[in-house]
Amino acid sequence: MPEYEISTDPDRLDLTVIYKYLAEESYWSPGIPRAVVERAIRNSLCFGVYKGAWQIGFARVVTDKATFALLADLFILAPHRGRGLSKLLMRSIVAHEDLQGLRRMLLLTSDAHGLYRQFGFTELGSPSRFMEMLRPDIYKAAT
Repeated sequence: MPEYEISTDPDRLDLTVIYKYLAEESYWSPGIPRAVVERAIRNSLCFGVYKGAWQIGFARVVTDKATFALLADLFILAPHRGRGLSKLLMRSIVAHEDLQGLRRMLLLTSDAHGLYRQFGFTELGSPSRFMEMLRPDIYKAAT
């Protein structure tokens, strides 16, 4: 897809596009404060999807670059969906040099299991081993 490009250059990220999507369109972080988005991006390996100068997609990987990674906040803006860009983005993520040799990579999804299965993700083998501290309304309290 020559008209689209994926980059991990943090200087190219359009924080307004990312924040707007996460706060207003995503099901997983409605109302997230911009300062939280900016801090998460600073402390993650981020992938931007671009059409020319315009950012049209994003993914963030929280990782120690040795044993573990969590894939988060993956999206493609609606006008660009259906063109295989999520797959292109996932290929870039799983091939990234800093994410090789990891023991475990996790993600959470409500609706894209088919996409992630294509890249080796499966449901948790032992879900009872995992625990969480979930605060689903934390961004409502922060505003």
